[in-house]
Amino acid sequence: MSATVKLTCPDCGAINRLPTNALHAGPKCGTCGTRLLDGKVHEMTFREAQKSIRTDGLPLLIDFWAPWCGPCRQMAPQFAQAARALRGQARFAKVDTQRNPDATVRYNIRGIPQLILFHRGREAARLSGVRPANQIETFVRENVKLPA
Repeated sequence: MSATVKLTCPDCGAINRLPTNALHAGPKCGTCGTRLLDGKVHEMTFREAQKSIRTDGLPLLIDFWAPWCGPCRQMAPQFAQAARALRGQARFAKVDTQRNPDATVRYNIRGIPQLILFHRGREAARLSGVRPANQIETFVRENVKLPA
């Protein structure tokens, strides 16, 4: 039997179990048909993020940000570029701290943008401030031992 990984659908929240050898084949949610590894950054609520952190088998990098934050908006295209580069190896999400203040308390966020990498249900590493795509990519690869 081949190894499997669980992924939470960013649209409907269904938990999908997939063979690891199918991750690069563009898997879709078995419930709603949404692509699970599309290389895009997905907006999440605090509750949705918590579910993905607990459930997902791939690393999850969350950008805690706010719409009024200039540096957050400045980094958004870089974050999206890193998400595309790591498609199939890690998932990327954004949590709006203004709409989800519980996230700032739960993760002790003192400033934004704040990137927190989760892997196997736990926080693996943090990175603060505006970063270019290549630094974000390197941060993920080094902290969860992804191949270069």
